[in-house]
Amino acid sequence: MKKIIILAMALTFTSVSVISCKKDVSKLGKSVLNLGGADDANAIIDFNNNFLDSYKSTSRHIESILKYADAAAAKAKGENVMIMPIVISSMDYSFGKIKEVPSGFGKDKAAIEADFNAYKAKKENIEKKFEELKSYMTSEDYKDDKGAKADAITKDIETEAQALFISGENVVAKIKPGTDAAEEVVLKDHPMKEYIISSKSVMNSLDSNIDLLDKQYTGKFNEAEAQKKYDELAKTVEANSKLDFNVKDAQYSYKKSQFESFNKTASGFLDTYRKLIRDAKGTGKISDSDIQQIDSSYESVLNSYNSFVK
Repeated sequence: MKKIIILAMALTFTSVSVISCKKDVSKLGKSVLNLGGADDANAIIDFNNNFLDSYKSTSRHIESILKYADAAAAKAKGENVMIMPIVISSMDYSFGKIKEVPSGFGKDKAAIEADFNAYKAKKENIEKKFEELKSYMTSEDYKDDKGAKADAITKDIETEAQALFISGENVVAKIKPGTDAAEEVVLKDHPMKEYIISSKSVMNSLDSNIDLLDKQYTGKFNEAEAQKKYDELAKTVEANSKLDFNVKDAQYSYKKSQFESFNKTASGFLDTYRKLIRDAKGTGKISDSDIQQIDSSYESVLNSYNSFVK
């Protein structure tokens, strides 16, 4: 299972990624400030947030295309495929908002551009191949070549998808340091800074747990590792829940209920997590239903988090 973790948060009118990489943040922060301060920070943040949103929706779209391609290849060979998988919509509004890689990334801009352009090219190639495959299946041309073309297109899509994921993850890795620096600039005097940073810690711990569970889902369940990660997350959630939301700025008073809602959904994730550990301990593996419940619970926490920090 391939799960793309997206953590995006908004501060007033500015979105910030919470996927962190503490690589010389102070030096990078000074670089951002020297290049134009808040304007450069905002441009970096916007790029980061739009790209991560695009990567998330694109990944889901491609996963559905891959399912369709597998079914199409099987059907073209004469196998019994009753219903062809439905492909998730390809509407990607966030990608359309990206005009260029911001200059605030400095010396890293060229490398980011190279990976971003590769991502864009693979994204376009997959769409073209998908349209070609749909046409082939609709016209039932597979009756002429016994599914040979379906096999070829499916392999092409799989190759392009793998390349897209590689370039996408390269972009994410390379923009982290600059985005963290921009976040430092934006958060400097924010009234909710304490609560945002603490909640960010919860999401980072959640991210780490999801990574572990994804690996164990496709491999062997390790109860000790899972329990250790669970305990770390539980401690972070408890610390955040104990914070007394007391922001003096009246315009943020309504955020108290959203902060409490975020902590409640995070606690709910822990409930689902305990069930997964108990079930997997008994069977020696993480079941499809439990990983789906974890994914659903994660999405609830993420949505609650985004509502709080916007």
